[in-house]
Amino acid sequence: MPELPVPLPTGAPGEPAAGIAEWVRADPIRRLVEQFGGSWPDGDLADVLRFLDEFSARHWDFRGGRERPDAREPDLDPGTAELVLASAAALGLIQPVAPARPAYAHLVVLGGLAHACVRRVGYAAHLLRSGLRVDGEVAVLGSFRPLSDWERRTLADAGLPADDTEVDVLDSAVRRVFAVAAPAEQDGVDAGHPHHSWSSRSYRPAGLPPVRVLAAPSSEPHRRRAHTADTQRFWAAHVQLAPGDEVLMVTAPIYVPFQHCDALRTLAVPYGCGIDTVGVDPTLADLAALPEQTLTPGRYLQEIRSAIRSMRALHDTPVQWITRRSAAGRTPREPR
Repeated sequence: MPELPVPLPTGAPGEPAAGIAEWVRADPIRRLVEQFGGSWPDGDLADVLRFLDEFSARHWDFRGGRERPDAREPDLDPGTAELVLASAAALGLIQPVAPARPAYAHLVVLGGLAHACVRRVGYAAHLLRSGLRVDGEVAVLGSFRPLSDWERRTLADAGLPADDTEVDVLDSAVRRVFAVAAPAEQDGVDAGHPHHSWSSRSYRPAGLPPVRVLAAPSSEPHRRRAHTADTQRFWAAHVQLAPGDEVLMVTAPIYVPFQHCDALRTLAVPYGCGIDTVGVDPTLADLAALPEQTLTPGRYLQEIRSAIRSMRALHDTPVQWITRRSAAGRTPREPR
């Protein structure tokens, strides 16, 4: 019988450390450490997280600072590859799950590689048309990251527009999937460099919540492009995220643990909102024709490392976890 997925931390007051401990100390992580020649450390949760971060850097980091498509694939023996896939499934990186609630304040679609952008926007539209209620907005978050040649070929092979950046792909997908021709409102700053620039385009699809496509600037423009946490913080400031708001994040199953914990750190901690994170269901008929990348044991090891690093950052966040009701007494929004 397959193992039930190890639960992820939640935003409940006082709970995150316990949730982090349950995930990183779970048997699938321990088995992977043993398989790669490690010995489980003594010490508290901080010691375990530090060990796992350093251990995974030596054994499971195949990017070396490069973008995900440029990561090398490790040469794993069949037994190790099988263990990796079983561990990834047990840790919640393979099978998609349905949203936990029938209604949310906001639905957030996270950007990524071009093919993933298209699939995630399509899945968000599927959720809304299947009855998911959203009281606020659908936020589609990306950056001005230029597409790689591989991403451009993937889009062309699927008969999709030859866009230039991640946010262009997201915007094209929103226009196509939500049947909108032009934004109802738009704003932004062209600072002459993609790391400094930002843009916001809001659409009003018939019978559905408003959809905002947002490209964020980098919080460290001298070093790197905007990453997921930058886009989440930038959106939260734009939408005036409130204590008690329940937010549903849409990504790919392989990224659910790490992006869920990033959202807890960047949204739940400072704003007191609730976070649920789900991955796209690839079995849906209306997503079958969209491009999909083959996932390998090496990719799963890499994203298990990403989850460990995200949980360590969450654990080290020097902010008290706050309740879902602000000091001023503001209560959560009621769904439509």
